[in-house]
Amino acid sequence: MNYPIYLDHNATTPCAEEVIAAMLPFFGAHFGNAASKSHPYGWVAEQAVEDAREAVAQLIGAKSKELIFTSGATESLNLAIKGVFDLFSGEKQHYITCQTEHKAVLDSMAEIQRRGAEVTYLPINADGELDLNLLEQSIQPHTKMICLMWANNETGVIHPIQEIAQIADKHGVIFLTDAVQAVGKIPVNAHGIHLMALSAHKLYGPKGVGALYVRHNHSLPKPLAQLHGGGHEKGFRSGTLNVPGIVGFGKAAQLRIQEMDEEAIRLEKLRDRLESGLLELPGVYRNGSIRRRLAHVSNLSFSGVEGEGLLLKVNQWIAVSSGSACSSISPKPSHVLQAMGIPSDLGRASLRFSLGKDTSSDCVENAVSWVKSVVENLRNSS
Repeated sequence: MNYPIYLDHNATTPCAEEVIAAMLPFFGAHFGNAASKSHPYGWVAEQAVEDAREAVAQLIGAKSKELIFTSGATESLNLAIKGVFDLFSGEKQHYITCQTEHKAVLDSMAEIQRRGAEVTYLPINADGELDLNLLEQSIQPHTKMICLMWANNETGVIHPIQEIAQIADKHGVIFLTDAVQAVGKIPVNAHGIHLMALSAHKLYGPKGVGALYVRHNHSLPKPLAQLHGGGHEKGFRSGTLNVPGIVGFGKAAQLRIQEMDEEAIRLEKLRDRLESGLLELPGVYRNGSIRRRLAHVSNLSFSGVEGEGLLLKVNQWIAVSSGSACSSISPKPSHVLQAMGIPSDLGRASLRFSLGKDTSSDCVENAVSWVKSVVENLRNSS
């Protein structure tokens, strides 16, 4: 297939060649079950899992025993939110999150709300930033959790996580962060955080594997398991481990430690070139703060065009999205852009560009040229 230029790395990333090479033996020669404790097939698999656990832990400044492997960030977030809700079953419960969280958080919050929890959805300003004073004012005596993402998947805006962690600690509240878009892209440290969701396929690892960081040696309690049947992963998440996927996750983590800082500098220059080229068009607007954002992400709105037509035409040559991957087929404007106060017509006519390891200067120049021509043609034909 003649694929278009790929500028949708926030949706998923290609597996690095080194990751694929590391995984392959665990589909064949080393096929053992990591829970098989009585023979070498199981021992080899178990050791590979523990080596990967250590590698992922190093990426976020954690201890290996604090990482629970899951099928991905959605499961990790469900385990964290619903597991804490179940832990305090029968008590009055209050949770704080934000209007711009990923649907895995928002839908999980809606579910515990249906079961009786109170949930506060914090607003953000026009730049996608939180008011930390409002966050602290929202804490109540029965607040059990603050859940806020590290970096937004649509705009790249980075929240002040350490300041949020300090607020949570001050009030003795569990702090969960969805760090999926941040881990492997910017320095992330688990210090002061109680629960953190990660995903391998956002950092050049395989799909179908993620992790939940669960802080140890702290007085705040841990979530209750949501999957039962064997007590795997210290009882937090039963089920046969995806050994090849976990091995790939570990290898991807090692690579990101080596490459992340230098890559961010390169991608920021390319991202800025992309933006400057497209902002030359009249009626193009950048969405989100430019003070604190991921180096590889740009979210732009294009006035005077219809959103669905824009996305379809641009994607003939440039693979981009109009929001998060799980909601990119929806004709509705992004809930993130809506929360920022962006009008519906502009919200629908917005594109998220997210660059990655395989993005070259030629890719960016071609993208600028193509998107400009698409927008001009659509405007002239309307």
